[in-house]
Amino acid sequence: MRPITQYSTLNSLILAALIGTAIGCKSNAEEKEHKTDAPVEKTTAVTETFPLKREDLATAFHTPGELISYQQVDLYARETSFVKKLYADVGTEVKAGQLLISMEAPELNSRLAGAESRVKAQEAAYIASKANYNRLLETSKTPGTISPNDLDQALARMDADYAQLQSAKASQKEVGASKNYLEVRAPFSGIITARNVNLGAYVGPSGKGSEFPLFTLQDQNKMRLVVSIPEAYVGYVNNKTEIKFSVKAYPNEEFTAKVKRLAGALDTRLRSERIEMDVINNDKKLLPGMIAEVSIPLASKASSFVVPKTALVTSMERVFVVKVVDNKAVWVDVQKGRESDENVEIFSDSLKVEDQLVKAASEEVRNGSALNTKI
Repeated sequence: MRPITQYSTLNSLILAALIGTAIGCKSNAEEKEHKTDAPVEKTTAVTETFPLKREDLATAFHTPGELISYQQVDLYARETSFVKKLYADVGTEVKAGQLLISMEAPELNSRLAGAESRVKAQEAAYIASKANYNRLLETSKTPGTISPNDLDQALARMDADYAQLQSAKASQKEVGASKNYLEVRAPFSGIITARNVNLGAYVGPSGKGSEFPLFTLQDQNKMRLVVSIPEAYVGYVNNKTEIKFSVKAYPNEEFTAKVKRLAGALDTRLRSERIEMDVINNDKKLLPGMIAEVSIPLASKASSFVVPKTALVTSMERVFVVKVVDNKAVWVDVQKGRESDENVEIFSDSLKVEDQLVKAASEEVRNGSALNTKI
């Protein structure tokens, strides 16, 4: 009987364990069911808005510009000749009218001598024809001595000789002027920045020896700062606008200049207007060809609507802001103006002061959708 008793006791323990496990599972299932049946609170996203206001947006347009000399000229030889003497070199500061180079052309002396001979010959012919006419005129005062036809012929001959004399003098003057071209002088004060000839070089107005100028002369006491302004900004710049700029050679130094000349037309390729500023450069720190980083202030004449950049939506089809009307989103098309670091200028006839706009607008805020707003 002892083995049977032990077997019954073992079965009782297993049955008790199974009952405990079943009770535990039921308790966990009831707990999960209780949690599942608990009500879930629904939350609606709050959209932050702000009132639209007019402000004066102080911005600046940053663009590269180029420094060029106020005046620049390439000097060429007017006559075919040889370089006789050089009076200037690269870097030489010259004054207006100063002799830069002298040249020689032996054939010009022969041409000048021939022109002088023709003048003397025509002068002698004119004197003879004039004397002949005067004699005939004096004789014709006695009736019947000289026919009117002979007198007219003498007068025509004298006039022809006079015309030939004037032509010879013009030719002589032309050859004399050509000889003066053998000296090249500076047309204005400046610096020689290029020299392309040496002593004895063959130069002329065309052909070999004329590929490059004899000298390049630049006026660097005053510089021109040239900038191209995009079409969107031309209305903010006039001939009183003062700009600031810097160059890489002097990164810690800031220069100022005032707009002097506006092209008054847009470049058809770049759709921009060329403007020029005069820059005094007496110390010669600035050089032609330098690239300047230019800051042009864009001051508007009247205040305009200014919104945060996050309130403006730019898509492939339109540029718009989201206006709140009766707690609903309304897309309003606008035109974009100037920009600052955080704000942007907008224009629209459909907006007015104190309109409520969505601060963080996007295409996800659908047109006509209901909004839960917060100012």
